[in-house]
Amino acid sequence: MARLKDNSQLLDAAGHPLRSLLEINRLKQAEKERIYSCLLPQRLREILLLADNTLCNRAGERLVNMIAPHGLPLMRIEARKNVEEKDVVFFLELADTQFQQLELSFCIICDPSAPRFEVDVDEHGAINWFASHGRNIPEELRAMRAGLFPNQTRRGMQMFADFFPLLERFTDAMGIAMIVAEPLSYDNAIRYEKYGFDYLRGKRLMQEINTEFQPGGRYFSRMDGSTPFRMPGQERTVRGRSWAIQDGILDEPWDEVEIYRMIGVDAGINTFPDREQETRQEVL
Repeated sequence: MARLKDNSQLLDAAGHPLRSLLEINRLKQAEKERIYSCLLPQRLREILLLADNTLCNRAGERLVNMIAPHGLPLMRIEARKNVEEKDVVFFLELADTQFQQLELSFCIICDPSAPRFEVDVDEHGAINWFASHGRNIPEELRAMRAGLFPNQTRRGMQMFADFFPLLERFTDAMGIAMIVAEPLSYDNAIRYEKYGFDYLRGKRLMQEINTEFQPGGRYFSRMDGSTPFRMPGQERTVRGRSWAIQDGILDEPWDEVEIYRMIGVDAGINTFPDREQETRQEVL
């Protein structure tokens, strides 16, 4: 049962209710694509010059790929500026959970016209899986100095604000009450707080990070200029803290942070209330 105003239960073409990605993925490809297309922000469609109600540009080239395997409880959307492009402009991965929640596994939105930083590979060119298998320090320095956050290959387009209401309505239309996610970095967690998420696990860590980056705290004392990612004063911004955490400043690894958003409910969480505002290069 839908909870949001003016929203209704998601139905297939025959009028049967759809309550999970698994159920949607049993449909024919054309119907799956019609349903999942509701997750594409209008501004993205305009940037890609998609023809009305299609996944192709005006030249007939397919720019949006939807992967929704029959029998599996997950889906993926990959959108590119042109068919030859390796990097995505928009990447979304969702999954059902065993507790009848919707998992927001990944969402990446990049500006295809912006310079690229090779932070997604190590210094030998091997994929580093979000810096968990090696770092590319020279590229990280270039990215940080350009105003990006950790793991950003290109600046974002500040489009998550367009996307998230679509995701919430889609989730609600399936009768699902909760969206869950695992932020991959400190700045991701702070960003999700802005969109009404609370913590299943990790709130203590987030509060401790804020406390220990204050004057007199142990992380504050480590912002000593010993590396370019630990310059004094950077602890006052989300970006500065996030790069320091990427650099290993914490006493424990950034791990096992889980968040949730109840449909239609803003949790009002803010674990960095006194942060200094900065010129932002949004990840999303």
